[in-house]
Amino acid sequence: MTHPYARELGDFLRARRARLRPRDVGLEPGGRRKVAGLRREELALLAGLSTDYYQRMEQGREVRPSDDVLDALAGALGLDDQERRHLLTLAHAARRPVPARVERAPERVPDSTRRLLRVMDTPAVVLGRHLDLLDWNPKAVALLGDPDGYPPDRLNMLLLMFDDTLTSRRTCPDWEQQALDYIGMMRAAVATDPTHPRATAIVGELSIRSAEFRRLWGRHDVRESVSGTKTFRIPEVGDVVLDWDTYPLPGNPGPVMLVFTAEPGTPHADRLRLL
Repeated sequence: MTHPYARELGDFLRARRARLRPRDVGLEPGGRRKVAGLRREELALLAGLSTDYYQRMEQGREVRPSDDVLDALAGALGLDDQERRHLLTLAHAARRPVPARVERAPERVPDSTRRLLRVMDTPAVVLGRHLDLLDWNPKAVALLGDPDGYPPDRLNMLLLMFDDTLTSRRTCPDWEQQALDYIGMMRAAVATDPTHPRATAIVGELSIRSAEFRRLWGRHDVRESVSGTKTFRIPEVGDVVLDWDTYPLPGNPGPVMLVFTAEPGTPHADRLRLL
């Protein structure tokens, strides 16, 4: 049986190799190419590895690369700091035997965090490690809608983003970037536990029913913590542009608080107050 972390490591390497073009690394493109990105042998050459060894890594076979090999691969692939950490996380986990039994405690929101949510004067939600919506405040309901209308197992940011009954929300120009941010957070969660049944269920369902999700998931982007800007189109007040940031909560891994704020003194802050 293929080690789940080795399989995830191989998929990540393959996606990152496909992202590179020969000219990106100083190679001549040559004649007709069957692959869009670098060939395996080209990347192996850049990293100072044998093609066979690198191929076994991509295939998730029993290979336990040293940190020197991983550093060479990260350099050849042009990984940024976050991607390099992701590579090391997967490879280090792939060196360890697969545990016979994994203890997975249920996720809970501390009472103190629930109290904090209620007194915050800006929209905020608490997300579990797989982007399940665990709690929210009244401002979030005004901004995002009331989650109480959904079954608990459907209260997940990825499931909601790719819900075909909510496609009108995709008219926002930053929809794909927001989807990539959430997918990147899910990728980071999968790196810590690739066989978790909740992750398997969410990714499996979306992979079957959404070509868009399959395309974005296949990029293997990863986000450890996220911040960004999102435009909300709300008929009652118009467009509201908000910054959003994630804040880790206690636990290993713990949930995160996602908070939306507006620049003070702007029309967007006024519109947010009107909600």
